[in-house]
Amino acid sequence: MSTAIRSPLLTLAPAPRSESEPPKPAAFSALTTLAALDWVLADQQTLTAVDRFSRKHDRGILSESESSARSGEGARTYRDLIPGGAPGAGQQYAFEVDLDLCTGCKACVTGCHNLNGLDDGEVWRTVGSLHGGTARAPAQQTVTTACHHCLEPACLSGCPVKAYEKDPVTGIVKHLDDQCIGCQYCTLMCPYDAPKYSKARGIVRKCDMCSDRLSHGEAPACVQSCPNEAIRIAVVDRADVVQAKEANLFLPGAPSPRDTLPTTVYKTERALPRNMLPADFYSVSPEHGHPPLVVMLGLTQLSVGAFVMNLVAHRIIGPFGGRTLEVPNAVFALVLGLAALGASTLHLGRPWYAFRAFLGLRTSWLSREAIAFGLFAGLAGSFAGSFFVPPVSAGVRSALGAATAVAGMLGVLCSVMVYAATRRAHWRGPVTGFKFAFSTLILGTSTVVMVSTFASAGAAKWRGSSPPFVTSGAYELLTGLLLVGAAVKLGYEVSVFRHLGDSRHSISKRTALLLTGALGSLARARFCCGVLGGLALPAFGLLLARQRPPSGASFPFSWLALVSGLAFGLSLCGELLERYFFFAAAPASKMPGSITS
Repeated sequence: MSTAIRSPLLTLAPAPRSESEPPKPAAFSALTTLAALDWVLADQQTLTAVDRFSRKHDRGILSESESSARSGEGARTYRDLIPGGAPGAGQQYAFEVDLDLCTGCKACVTGCHNLNGLDDGEVWRTVGSLHGGTARAPAQQTVTTACHHCLEPACLSGCPVKAYEKDPVTGIVKHLDDQCIGCQYCTLMCPYDAPKYSKARGIVRKCDMCSDRLSHGEAPACVQSCPNEAIRIAVVDRADVVQAKEANLFLPGAPSPRDTLPTTVYKTERALPRNMLPADFYSVSPEHGHPPLVVMLGLTQLSVGAFVMNLVAHRIIGPFGGRTLEVPNAVFALVLGLAALGASTLHLGRPWYAFRAFLGLRTSWLSREAIAFGLFAGLAGSFAGSFFVPPVSAGVRSALGAATAVAGMLGVLCSVMVYAATRRAHWRGPVTGFKFAFSTLILGTSTVVMVSTFASAGAAKWRGSSPPFVTSGAYELLTGLLLVGAAVKLGYEVSVFRHLGDSRHSISKRTALLLTGALGSLARARFCCGVLGGLALPAFGLLLARQRPPSGASFPFSWLALVSGLAFGLSLCGELLERYFFFAAAPASKMPGSITS
């Protein structure tokens, strides 16, 4: 089949006229235009191989060879585009794309959508483009892409409910719709944006290479619908895939193949310029913010930090703090921790199956996070309940408090690894660990300072006693930690703006562009909340705490409580906004797209 792009307007256009040649009459130009239009309309009636086969089938005029192909006997339609047999040992099926034949017509997208019965707006195969070359010799290459059925699929290893399986014979990576809970973690794990979340169904779905059709000797939808036969199913040696990906041979502008070992083969006889980049490389737009995850991460880190700082305060104050301070701190942290776990289920498409989240414990950090925070919630509830059960000794209660803090910190570590496991540059382990650790410190200290100050104010008003939260130095220590933590974290966040002047369009520069552009108003709100809640109000609180009242005068706990309450509220708002940027200002990892994507 010819791959040349026919242009009737160019073919029928009149030859250049010399200066001595008299001008053509207007009627001649009109006739030429009409002839070109007639040619285009006639050419559009030309059927593809699929259309011709379908029309013959409907009319009952299939030839003998075509009829045998339909019944699976003898010669097969598209026999050259699918393997003749199943893969052997050490082999698997893979898409093979001839870039020289792909024209970007998107017939493969339409065929996949129609034959698989996808929902409106749902696509399993996309078409993007690469741009490069020089002003004198520009280059453009269209690219069709779908799931790459990797040797080491990240979607499979990351799924917490084992909703993926890799066929041991064909190597096709299949998604088990009935098993899926709609957590969408696979969409973050896959560097090629292959799994697609269906909001209407509450689950993720993806390309399975039309495995049912392949098993009956029929070509997948995208293979059949391509008019230029640019896509075919090939059998590849897994060892060859490993070697090719170790040499980073895949596709210009695509994420590195070394992490998942994608099997799709892109071939071309042309030498593509070395500067080929995705058409949407310089496009910067906010990503999905995942509000339930923002709340879940913020409140779990607050709860863990509060339990840890409660232990620190108890160590400083000693037995003089007693139930007046420990009970409200424990209960407040427990309630917000449970609220965080409840918010996490709002992110699931099918939350009633959330109990399956532990199934992927062996490979999925999301499963480990769920188990760690479940253990933390149980221990936190036991610790808070121990204050209302008289037989519990102080030693047992102290052990419960320490175990709760350890389980909580383990949960935060799992949260860090959930995103570090994606291997995306903006979620690197050290960066994510720094952000989550300082959020835990800031939110934990501001929580304990607020609750303890309010408890002290209440005790001073109703009982005539003042728990030594302020006089023991605990207030000054925790507030000082809040000041240092907020200053360090805000300084790190501000440092991203220095990348605005980078000549290279790096991940950090894209984040900075988003925070000064589409997310600019939210970024200003975040820094205002951070400065006021983490720096200005705590510093003012320290000044109040160090002003010793005259002999016989009561300490102004009410003013201190007001300041600490405002600092807590603003710090929480600031950290939630920062966690929103963690998702929205992080460019997604995907295959090359188009300028309009």
